[in-house]
Amino acid sequence: MQKLEKIWMNGHLINWDDAKIHVLSHVIHYGSSFFEGIRCYNTKKGSAVLFLNQHLRRLHDSAKIYRTEIPFTQLELREGVLETIRANHLPACYIRPIVFRGEGALGVNPFKSSVETVIAVWEWGSYLGDEAMEKGVDVRVSSWNRIAPNTIPALAKAGGNYLNSGLIKMEAITEGFVEGIALDVHGYVSEGSGENVFVVRDNVIYTAGSAQSILSGITRKAVMEMANELGYEVKETTIAREFLYVADEVFMTGTAAEITPVRSIDRIKIGNGEHEVTRALQERYFDVIHNGNDTKGWLTFVDPVRSEAAPREVAAKH
Repeated sequence: MQKLEKIWMNGHLINWDDAKIHVLSHVIHYGSSFFEGIRCYNTKKGSAVLFLNQHLRRLHDSAKIYRTEIPFTQLELREGVLETIRANHLPACYIRPIVFRGEGALGVNPFKSSVETVIAVWEWGSYLGDEAMEKGVDVRVSSWNRIAPNTIPALAKAGGNYLNSGLIKMEAITEGFVEGIALDVHGYVSEGSGENVFVVRDNVIYTAGSAQSILSGITRKAVMEMANELGYEVKETTIAREFLYVADEVFMTGTAAEITPVRSIDRIKIGNGEHEVTRALQERYFDVIHNGNDTKGWLTFVDPVRSEAAPREVAAKH
C-alpha cells in the first residue's frame, strides 16, 4: 500500500504516520470494529464517490447492531470522506471508513472503551486480477461454511466477521483459485469471501437471500435494480451447490469486485463462456462509474462545480 499524506481521525486530518492506536485497544483483542469499503472513480465528469450515502448508513447500522454509538453523524462522515480525498489529491481511490473500540477496558465487555473513527484512502487496482472483468475468474466451493444465524450478525459489516472470510480466501488461493464461495450451515450457496454471488439460468437471475447469512451488499442491490430495468427476472432464493455447475452464468459483485464473471467453479466450466447477461449488467454499471452518467443519485462528486460544468464543456466542443 502506498503511503499518502493524510488520514482523517476523530474529526481531524492528521499525517499518515501519526494515525496510531494503543496495543491494548479493544479492537485488537476482540475484533470490535465496523467498516465500509467505498470507491471513488475518476469519471469523465470528475471524481465521484459511488454509493457514499448508502455505505455510511450501513456503517451506522453495523455499529448499532453491536450497541456502539458513532460520535459522528452520517453527514459529518460524508464531509470527512470528501475532505480526505481532496487532501490526498487522488482522482480515484479506495475509501475505508472504520469505527472501532479503543482504550478504556480490556475484557469482553466493550462499554468502557472509547469509540474511535478513522477515514483512510489509497490507490486501488483490480481486486480479483486485471483480466477478471473480461475472462472471468476460477473459484472453488469452500470447505468453510458461513456463520450460522443467531451466532454473529451477518447483516453487520464488522471486523470480527472477516476471520471467516480470511479462511475462505486463503484456502482458495493456496489451492490455485482466485476466490471461494461459501455455503451456509444448511448447505446452500451463501457468498464469496467479500462478494455476493449471482447465478443465471435461462435468463433468470438467482441470488441468495439474507437468510443464507450474506452481507446485503450495496452493489448487489444496484445490480438487482439494473437487472430488473433490463427485463430480467431476479429471484432471491436458496441455491443448491450443484446448481452452480449447470448455470449458464455465474458472477460476483461487490465494491471491490464490481461485477466479475466466474469462469469455472471446482474446475467445472460455467456455461459457454460468453457471459451475456453479465456483460449487459457490466455495460450499464460501467457507464455510471466511468462516464459519470448517473440518473439514480449513486454518485457524489468530490468537486460538484467541476461535475456540473463538465457536460457544458463537452457540448461546447461539438
